[in-house]
Amino acid sequence: MLITSYSMPFTVGFVLAMAFVVAQAQQMQSSIRLGSSLTPTTNSSWLSRSGVYAFGFYKQGNGYAVGIFLAGIPQTTIVWTAKRDDPPLSTNVTLDFTSGGFSLKPTQGQSFVIEYTSGSSASMLDSGNFVIYNARQDIVWQSFEHPTDTLLPGQILFAEKELFSAKSESDHSTGIFRLKMQGDGNLVQYPVNTPDTAQYAYYSSGTYGGGKNVTLNFAADGHLYLLNDTSSNIKNITNGGLPADQATIYLMRIDADGIFRLYSHDLNPNGSWSMVWESSNDKCDPKGVCGLNSYCVLLDLEAECRCLPGFVSANQRNKTSGCSRNLVADGCEHKNETLKYTMEELESTTWEDISYVDLTLSDKEACKRACLEDCNCEAALFDDTSCKKQRLPLRYGRRQVSTSNVALIKVAKSTTIPDTNRIVEKGSKRKGRTVILIISLSLAAFGSILFAISVIVLCKHNVWAYKRVNTPIRDSELNEDIALRPYTYEELEKITNNFTEEVGRGASGTVYKGVILASQKPVAVKRLEKVAAEGEKEFQNELKVIGKTHHKNLVRLLGYCLDGPKRLLVYEYMSNGSLADVLFAPDRQPCWEERMRIARNIARGFLYLHEECDTQIIHCDIKPQNILMDEYMCPKISDFGLAKLLKADQTRTTTGIRGTKGYVAPEWHRKMPITVKADVYSFGIVLLEIICCRRNVDWSLPEEEAVLDELAYPCFESGELGKLVGEQEVDTRQFERMIKVALWCVQDEPSLRPSMKKVLLMLEGTVEIPIPPSPNSILSTI
Repeated sequence: MLITSYSMPFTVGFVLAMAFVVAQAQQMQSSIRLGSSLTPTTNSSWLSRSGVYAFGFYKQGNGYAVGIFLAGIPQTTIVWTAKRDDPPLSTNVTLDFTSGGFSLKPTQGQSFVIEYTSGSSASMLDSGNFVIYNARQDIVWQSFEHPTDTLLPGQILFAEKELFSAKSESDHSTGIFRLKMQGDGNLVQYPVNTPDTAQYAYYSSGTYGGGKNVTLNFAADGHLYLLNDTSSNIKNITNGGLPADQATIYLMRIDADGIFRLYSHDLNPNGSWSMVWESSNDKCDPKGVCGLNSYCVLLDLEAECRCLPGFVSANQRNKTSGCSRNLVADGCEHKNETLKYTMEELESTTWEDISYVDLTLSDKEACKRACLEDCNCEAALFDDTSCKKQRLPLRYGRRQVSTSNVALIKVAKSTTIPDTNRIVEKGSKRKGRTVILIISLSLAAFGSILFAISVIVLCKHNVWAYKRVNTPIRDSELNEDIALRPYTYEELEKITNNFTEEVGRGASGTVYKGVILASQKPVAVKRLEKVAAEGEKEFQNELKVIGKTHHKNLVRLLGYCLDGPKRLLVYEYMSNGSLADVLFAPDRQPCWEERMRIARNIARGFLYLHEECDTQIIHCDIKPQNILMDEYMCPKISDFGLAKLLKADQTRTTTGIRGTKGYVAPEWHRKMPITVKADVYSFGIVLLEIICCRRNVDWSLPEEEAVLDELAYPCFESGELGKLVGEQEVDTRQFERMIKVALWCVQDEPSLRPSMKKVLLMLEGTVEIPIPPSPNSILSTI
């Protein structure tokens, strides 16, 4: 739809009225001289001549920010913020007006709040525009040309410029929605970090093709107009309007909920803000108002966010934080997927379509089967004619009664929970079901006790019978399933055929392949070469800690040998070698989806070591060689928790259990206390290797590209991520997310690195990932 045409006299009158308003406002101004300064607690702002607007410090969170706000009304209303994404300022800063910029002392990490050239004076105008002049009184900088989330009367949003919402009413840093004045003449709203295409738009002025250099103009009477470069074609964005009135203030803002609104405020003592117009009255319209893996439902005109079946809210206090699985489901590297999973339905919902397979199907049950039988399928979108297979996370979900679309979500049967969204109205039946459940559980418990007693009696009878006939239990293989088994050195010599088949070698010892004689089960036997001279009790106490660790992403310790100075460990055998063997061999490199699955599983293993097992274990030597691959290509962490078994002097080497060069966290070299964050750093290096499919240090490349973790941030900062992967096929959106995760992990300052729990949530796409600082910066937080 073209921009609506009005008569030329009206156009000229409108432009003259806009000019008159700006000229009047500029006459009513305050003068600020070079050398002037502000502090948060005293002399905190400079007022406009009427006292309506102020420039200076305002309270934000636990500190202060610098911006423009309405000072002439009781409610503090922020209309512009300088450096809005910087951390809050402390009370001991001073804002100085200099000839080259407004500077903060101490800097608090910012060199300038506002930058310009040759400034000699400044003014806070009654229009709400903060301007800086040179010696000739020419404007060298003005806040009206750098809007954040708000427009004021007389202000213009030029072509290709954007407004970004705030995070919340109390946090004015950049939020998740944007309003763009496009070069094609359309005024459009999108979520942040999306392309300017119709697929992601949720509001449009419908003025495509309306001329060149179309601008959004805010008139004194509360109208928003679109004008092209000839000022002859005008469209009124807002419906209606109010007469221009000196006793009324107007502002247009894209609110934190993603809707842009026009507000008015009466300046009389009892005045308050009133909404004049809004781009939508449906709070579920903005895409992204509910986070990943959740969808928006409109209840009493308010947006309510609900999780996918099998998911729970990541943060109850922040609906945009999305949802994560209530329990971590097993990976799909094994067979019989249809026995482990079921498909849950979400009717009348729409989602972003990021399908990797689009099937022509008209049968919903066939669509469910197709997803269940596909290891990579985590959800499917069905619309009576097609079945679109999806990978998680799902986003931009909302309930829409007018559509017949159904979202089919794959949920592990062991973790399937009732959809709380469907049982709100079933409270009357709960009491009876609870009674039945209690009775059933009681009977089941009683039956279990009887069964256990029977088993114990039977076992004792069998033991007595075995003793009577004096039949030995050969090799005691049955014990390996329930406890660490002690082996003699002679037994391990037989199992390994006198240690003939070497399958690995490290700083702590050599690994040999062996076979349990009775069961023919392959094992890996590690002969430790630098073990401290501990007594049997201390050695076994250490092993008990490791023996109690059971996780699908940890190599399982089966037994040990303590024979004088000889100490050996018996592990489950991993048939596919190490991650290094898979990752760095050109003919074995896994595809992008397999690499993502490997990264997530490794993170789950370290989360268990750090937070979930009885005794916290810091690995200290994370590298691809210490991550082994089983027959299903599932990664398992090896050599965990054995640091105390090694000699103390080995901590001073570069390849010992305390870390391998290229993977060691900086705090090792600074003699700082070592925490689990050291493992997070090493994991970040390994994650870079996984997603880029190359070694962290490769001197066969040009010197500037040889060290991957030093190359990653410059490529990320310049938007040249293609340099990190070459011609490999990757999911561009996921690749950028993974790079951000890795850059947070390899921060020099340990406190800036996320926990492994946060890392796993980011890898799964459950939480948004903030822009990481340079790894050697200590000024940002996560």
